[in-house]
Amino acid sequence: MMIYKQSLLSMAVPFDFGYMDIATAAERILGAAIHFRASPAEQNTRKNPSRGRGVYRFSNAAALEETITPPVKVSYTQHLINGQFVDAASGKTFPTHDPRTGEVIAHVAEGDAEDVNRAVAAARKAFDEGPWPKMSAYERSLIMLRFADLVDKHRGELATLESWDSGKPYEQSAKSELPSFARLFRYYAGWADKIHGLTVPADGNHHVQTLHEPIGVAGQIIPWNFPLIMFAWKVGPALACGNTIVLKSAEQTPLTALYAAKLFQEAGLPPGVLNVVSGYGPSAGAALACHMDVDKIAFTGSTETGKIILELAAKSNLKPVTLELGGKSPFIVCEDADVDKAVELAHFALFFNQGQCCCAGSRTYVHERVYDEFIEKAKARALRRVVGDPFKKGVEQGPQIDSEQFEKILRYIKSGVESNATLECGGQRFGSKGYFIQPTVFSNVQDDMLIAKDEIFGPVQSILKFKNIDEVIQRANTTRYGLAAGIFTKNVDTANTLSRALRVGSVWINCFDVFDAAIPFGGYKMSGIGREKGIYSLHNYLQVKAVVTPLKNPAWL
Repeated sequence: MMIYKQSLLSMAVPFDFGYMDIATAAERILGAAIHFRASPAEQNTRKNPSRGRGVYRFSNAAALEETITPPVKVSYTQHLINGQFVDAASGKTFPTHDPRTGEVIAHVAEGDAEDVNRAVAAARKAFDEGPWPKMSAYERSLIMLRFADLVDKHRGELATLESWDSGKPYEQSAKSELPSFARLFRYYAGWADKIHGLTVPADGNHHVQTLHEPIGVAGQIIPWNFPLIMFAWKVGPALACGNTIVLKSAEQTPLTALYAAKLFQEAGLPPGVLNVVSGYGPSAGAALACHMDVDKIAFTGSTETGKIILELAAKSNLKPVTLELGGKSPFIVCEDADVDKAVELAHFALFFNQGQCCCAGSRTYVHERVYDEFIEKAKARALRRVVGDPFKKGVEQGPQIDSEQFEKILRYIKSGVESNATLECGGQRFGSKGYFIQPTVFSNVQDDMLIAKDEIFGPVQSILKFKNIDEVIQRANTTRYGLAAGIFTKNVDTANTLSRALRVGSVWINCFDVFDAAIPFGGYKMSGIGREKGIYSLHNYLQVKAVVTPLKNPAWL
């Protein structure tokens, strides 16, 4: 496996289902993968370099195969409030769907303002009166480490639920995201007893110290594209700092947050420290963001929703807000690039997780000297991409999350065609059920087209041509977003020039999506406020207090 594929959440390891019973069961039912196939006529035109770029058609026959029944039971569908799984106050539930088929997986408690009130009251009591903030930092770290051990023990169940609810390949969940999930909590457990203030020299006879105190009750709202990873990014630093939490999961993917919360109970987390409410954004999410007894809110999702969260926080108790929002990240292929490697990395940067990644390299800028070669090879790579049931071995791409996202992506593809971008391949749904979309590649894309400006959040690669470094810097920065960027070059001077000029929070040089626990992540401009992961994420969940004491006849100052 090449290095640019190893960047997947920094956790690429040989795929092996044999580490636990449920994973072994999954291996036994894995079937043949689904591949795109070009027609004989298209295979003939592919051999003829003089032909115009046409649209390749894909066979849908394999998509009609029966889907695999995931070998896991859905055990937790209620809210977790004050250490107890409870129904919604209204008694309502909502369905969570299998994106492979659109069928209902389970019905989950539908939270609203009353459920949020109950959860916040539990978190407040746990913070003001409970043992969690008063524990030694070392004791808190031990609970987090026990949780990480339980995650390893139940990795198969968690990975299966994650893929079933979200549609991402099981191989990705089991061998990349679950190891990263456990690693993140071990990382933050290590920070718990290393958070401290300073002794500050001051003019005059005073002893001055700073205390780093937990902020209190943290409200957290996580998205559907990486439910467990975002759970870790939010919950890990908040617990390490001694806070209590009310977390709202995405309505599309509520199952793994509830399962993880149950494991935290088993690890010894006191009641009320972590509360999980399932529900919709306009009801449960809004109630959490504007709650007067929530001391901090953290949100990952779209820029449009982030604006609403910020407004609700400001209009209530002016609680501090951390936002990780949308992106339209440039991936820049320079003229000295090894085209084969650049194509593979650009493909990964865009199509990973069905293209449902906030930092996806969704504007592929390619130098004019290698542009034509890149287009041909990018198209060929997209045609080889394996699409199908995420529980089948070898599948690279599962379905989009739901019908709304599915239809949105198809509208953007239609917009690209109508804007006179060249549709190299894909552009249609794949199969007759579920929310599968063919890997799609556009060439001759211009900066003013919607597919080059908007966050599509799907398997649509837009490839643009540039002439020189100054030009691509200006074009790459002409966007309301600033989350990430990729650079592919052999020239260290080019890499240094671009990495300092691009107005983004993360720059990956000859790699992409390297998400180590210690590396901060966040955006410039309308891609967010604040940073997650690493030492920087701790700042989101701490207050700094200055304590000043007079000194009488000090021996030194």
